[in-house]
Amino acid sequence: MNEVGPADWLTTRERLIALVRQILGPPAASAPIRIDARLSDLGISSIKMVNLMLAVEAEFNLTIPPSEITPENFHSITSIEGLLETLAGAGRGP
Repeated sequence: MNEVGPADWLTTRERLIALVRQILGPPAASAPIRIDARLSDLGISSIKMVNLMLAVEAEFNLTIPPSEITPENFHSITSIEGLLETLAGAGRGP
């Protein structure tokens, strides 16, 4: 039988917010995060953006196709949610 952990109870948005907070690190991680805020405005550098992309792939057990790794898809938490919905619709995501 598969074990169900706390991460299984979180929504996609909650999981994405947790990943962004993890990538930001303290003290920025404790600040409120608007889901439509530009990730670069929150303090996500290009290196941290790569780490976020890798964390999204690991968290959601998927591979983001190179064609989908665009600034538009990683503009905000909302845009990443949209990407995950698109990938799920194509049978490649959560």
